[in-house]
Order: sequence, then structure tokens, then C-alpha cells
Amino acid sequence: MKGRPILSALLAGALVLATLGAPALAAEPAETRQEAARHAAELAMSYGGADSVQYALWEDGEITLSGSVGTYSRTEDRALTEEDLYGIGSVSKMYITAAVLALCEEGELSLEDPVAQVLPGFTMADERYSQITVEMLLDHSAGFMGDSTRNAFLFNDTDQQATDELLERLSTQRLKADPGAYSVYSNDCFTLAELVVEAVSGQDLMDYVRERFLLPAGLEDTYAPGDAFDTSRLTKTYFSASDDRALPQDTVGIVGAGGLYATAEDLAAFGGLFCGENELLTDASWTSTGEELYAQGLWPADSRDDALAYGLGWDNVHMFPFGQSGIAAWVKGGDTLRYHAGLIVLPEAGKAVAVLSSGGLSTYNELAGAKMLVDALAEDGVEVDLSAALPEAQPAQMPEELRDYAGTYAALGSVATVSFQGNDLILTTAQLLGGQSQTFTYHDDGSFRDESGQIMVKVVTGENGRAYLYQKGYTDVPGLVPTGTANYAMERLEPNTTASQAALDAWAARGERVFLIVNEKCSSQLYLNGMFNAVNALPEAPGYAAGQDLVVDETHAVQYLQIPGTGSRNGADYTVTERDGVEYLQIGDYLCMDYAAAPALWAGTGAYTTIQPDGLARWYQVGDLAGQTLEVVLPESGSFTVYDQNGQPVASSWVWGDTSVVLPQGGWIVFAGDPGARFYLTSRTA
Repeated sequence: MKGRPILSALLAGALVLATLGAPALAAEPAETRQEAARHAAELAMSYGGADSVQYALWEDGEITLSGSVGTYSRTEDRALTEEDLYGIGSVSKMYITAAVLALCEEGELSLEDPVAQVLPGFTMADERYSQITVEMLLDHSAGFMGDSTRNAFLFNDTDQQATDELLERLSTQRLKADPGAYSVYSNDCFTLAELVVEAVSGQDLMDYVRERFLLPAGLEDTYAPGDAFDTSRLTKTYFSASDDRALPQDTVGIVGAGGLYATAEDLAAFGGLFCGENELLTDASWTSTGEELYAQGLWPADSRDDALAYGLGWDNVHMFPFGQSGIAAWVKGGDTLRYHAGLIVLPEAGKAVAVLSSGGLSTYNELAGAKMLVDALAEDGVEVDLSAALPEAQPAQMPEELRDYAGTYAALGSVATVSFQGNDLILTTAQLLGGQSQTFTYHDDGSFRDESGQIMVKVVTGENGRAYLYQKGYTDVPGLVPTGTANYAMERLEPNTTASQAALDAWAARGERVFLIVNEKCSSQLYLNGMFNAVNALPEAPGYAAGQDLVVDETHAVQYLQIPGTGSRNGADYTVTERDGVEYLQIGDYLCMDYAAAPALWAGTGAYTTIQPDGLARWYQVGDLAGQTLEVVLPESGSFTVYDQNGQPVASSWVWGDTSVVLPQGGWIVFAGDPGARFYLTSRTA
């Protein structure tokens, strides 16, 4: 639920920060503190394309500034206020962190306790699971494969199935690394920590958090999806910039990992608790959250200015640019599929800021919050150094041994090749991902730099003996503050020397097909965002499925990457099975069917379709019904979604209340619901 910016689309994904110009509103300097804060919020909204942004600054025990920009709704005549609520996504993890520390202070728990000792029901198909401690959950170093978030992101459905089933799901999984080997972002860590809190306290998570922190601190505007509150206070969210139909309530069933709602004022005040000098926890406990725990495992030596540097719960415990001025700065961002949040705490300065948005991106919210803190510090006579530049270096002759680092490199969602020509490193994305090339020239500090001098890369060997492409650079965000990147961007894929040719051919054939998720609830948000999956066979990564899973045999491929931060986040082993002649692909928790097995839809007299006894969804191709109007009589618990030939949703009964739709040429339709749920279908000429 929380990512990181990447310097170049050629490295590990597009960096929107680097490609945006300054909006026109960035030209005029603000005159007052309130105007400056509003201006920063407007920039965050403009850069991220948000519908609204709400912000609040807490200083020395009180909210000193708050406001909002944008609109509550695109269609309703209702003013946006500081009383409106937003989902705070992964910032929810800081409430879990505080709860764990409270139980430690009460003598009920220790950070060194093995999780299996606290939760006897916690087992895995990997004997190393017994080494996982409570602290490893809070610094993302447990070694879990990825996020068990099936049926976690829902619309208007407070079901916590994803949390309730976590122990069962983990029981069949392996670890991708030794516990404590390195920190890589994991929602499962915090969902498991939620279970720890509930088991040790004997209370529901929110009951404990509310009793232990919220009520004593006077925080009355923080809620979980299942709480009794006025849901109309939630600002409206939308599927796209061009669609004015408001979406149903954004409900995240892994509450401790990312499901809470709050106002910016409530969140900023909660962040202020981490400054200490309160009776809710000792100052030592609050301070312990800012320890540089990320550095205990595999991590680049030069990473000081990166967006990620994990503490207990925090994404970063020395946020740039505050860190280079000797100012302690802790930051936590959060992104659901609809809401985005940023919380920054300056513990020594006694300040905290929260910036929330409907739409947008947490990165921009954090940068807007950072700008508000820079201005607040300036009023106190404290200046923050906003300069951002790589150290000086001169072109030089490249050592010949660096050529040994040539090869194919990958990270979550990206694959590229590294080659060398003279003193240059040539980085080229896989053809399927664009095939673009970028040139970096060798310099006397051991780095390769681009023509602009703003980005540098190195090829290095990590502590685990694997080869990595390291990147460092800074991005100016006009009107806000600069942001830094210094991390392992990609890892080299070593040749697959064990898979048979038959296995390679089998996975190459799957790379030509699409697989459709069949085991999501009818209320799942994935019906709008991501029901179509592919395991593309990339020529640049022979022997790997989707460019990151090592092919083992004809039906198995295993997650390979070991990249700290987020580069190997949400890895999953792939397993192929066959049912009634249909090929199914298991990707972590998700079961997907071969798209070619989806039959053509029939909607003649008496037509109906029924959800399978095991609850799996029914997929159909529109086929010859394209252009006709399909009318559906829905069961009590069920939904249907229609997609165009590009996989984009055009109708949804659960989201938009559709009961009829003109079927698109080359389109798809999926029916989901409880086992046995029946949908009655009729079609007519449009």
C-alpha cells in the first residue's frame, strides 16, 4: 500500500516527479503562513491529479494550521471542510506500532518474542518461520513472499476475511529470505502484527487503540470501516478523471495494515504523540520507533537520502531534505486504491503534519507536508538546506572488471539489460516494456552518470553475493521540496541452467495468453483495477516467467528477486494446475484461469449463469452478442462487471448500480458472488 518514487522509467518504473513541470500556480510566492500551506496543498493536488487535499499542522500540543482545497464531490453542492474524512492507507501501520509498544511497556509482549510463541496458530511451509520476531514485523524484515490481500480491497463491504484468513494462507507459503536478512515492504507483516495485538490484549484492534491512545489523546475522528460513524463524511472518490460517478465506500479489510479513516487534524495530532512528553508511552518507546532498523540487513551503503529507510513502522527515519540539515524527520505514507496520505513527524522540533487526499499520490502529499514543516521551522529561525545535487566527479577510464556486470536486471514490474560500450553503461528496457535506452558515462568516483548529471548508477555486489544496479539522484518538485533516491533499483537475473527446454517452452506459451482472476468477492475493487494478469515471456530474461520468477519445471516458477525496499515487494511463486481441461495459474493467493477457456456468452430465452460451488467467478467472452443490450437480474449477493476489448471496465452492478449494458465488441463479462448465486440474463437489440 505504499511505494517509492524511482528516478527513471528505464530503471524500475516511471517517476512522475521527474516528468512534471511546474503548474502555473507555482509562480506566485505566498504571503502568509496559511496561504503558503494552501499553496503547497494546491500543488500536491495539481501534481497528483487529486480531487481534494486536506492538511493540518500540529506544533507543541495543538493544531496551529489546517485547511483543505478541492471539492468534496464532483457533482454534489457540498463544501469541503476540515471535518471530512479520508482513508489514510498504510499510515494505519503507525497505530499498530504504537499498540505493540504499549503492550511491551505493559509487560505483555517483547519485540524479541518469536511470533509463533505469541500466536501458536502461526505456522508456515518453511521451518525458518519460527525465527520471525515481533520486531521483524514492524520493520518489514520477516521475509514474507508478498501481500496476502485477496478480498482485502472492497467497496462498501467491511468484511475482514483477508485478516481472518491470514494464518491459514501463510501456513502454505514459504519465505523468500531468512528472517531479518533485509527489509522489504510487506502488508502481511502488519496484518500479522494486528493479530498479535488482538491475541495479547484480548481486544479487537480498534477497541484497544481507541482505549489506549485515541480517547486519552482526545482524538475522536479516527475510525475503522466497521465502526459506527457517518460515512457521508468520507470525501468522494472516482474511477478516472473523466468519470463523474462517485464510487462506493472504500473499505480495506486489513485494517491495521491500511484500513483506517481520519481527518488531517486527528492524524497530525496522533503523529504529535511520537514527539514524546506524554503519558501514553514513555519517551524511550516513542524514540525507539526512529531507530535505523533497515541498516541491520542487506541495504546499500550510500542510502542516506533515499525515500525509504525503515524504522519501527516508519517508511523513513531521516527524511530528505531534513536529514541533511541534522533534523530528525520520520515519515509514513499510505495509498489505498482511492485515498492517499502522508504523515511527517519532527520529534525534536515538536511538530507533525498530515496531508490527505482523495485521488492523487502519497508522495506529493508528503512533499507538501514537508514544505509546510520547512516554513514552520523557518518561523522558528531554523533553516532547512534544500540543495540537492550529486557530489562532484569527473569522467574517467572505466575499470575492465566492471564489464562482468553486464546482463539482464529486473525489479518488481521492470526488466532491462545492462551493456557496456567504451566508458559507457547502456541501460535498455525490455522491448515489451518500451525498448528505450539510456547512456551513463563512467566517472572517477566509480559511478556512471547521465548527460544531465542529475542521475548516477553503479553496478555493485551486495552482501548476499548478488549483483545490483544502484541508483542515486535528486528530483526538484517546483514549489515544494526536492526528493532524493538512493537504492538498489534492480537485481541481475542469473542464467537459468536447470530448467528443461520443455519447461521453458511451456512458460513461453503462457506468455502469449492472459489469465483472469476467479477468486475475488463480488464487492472486490479488483473488478475495476486488475482482474487481468499476464506472465509475459521476455526474450531478455530467458528462463524466467514474467521477468522475475525462475522457471523450475513445466508447472512451477519461483520468485527470485532479493531487493530491499520495495524492488522485490509482493513476490509470488507461480503454480499451474488443470481442471476439466482448463489451465489455471496460481499467483500467490490469486487463482486465475486461461482467458481462452472463457466461453461465449449466451443470453437467449431462459438463460442464466450460476456461481460455481467453490465460489469461483464465471467469465465469458461477449462474442456475437456485441452491440446488444444485456439485462441482468441479480441475486442478493452477486455482481457483474463488463469490460471492453482492452480490459477496461464499462459497467458494474456493484460499483455503479448497472443492471443493463450495451455489450462492447471483443469484450468480457464476469459474474461473481456466493456459491450457487444465480444471474438471469436476457438480451435485446440495442
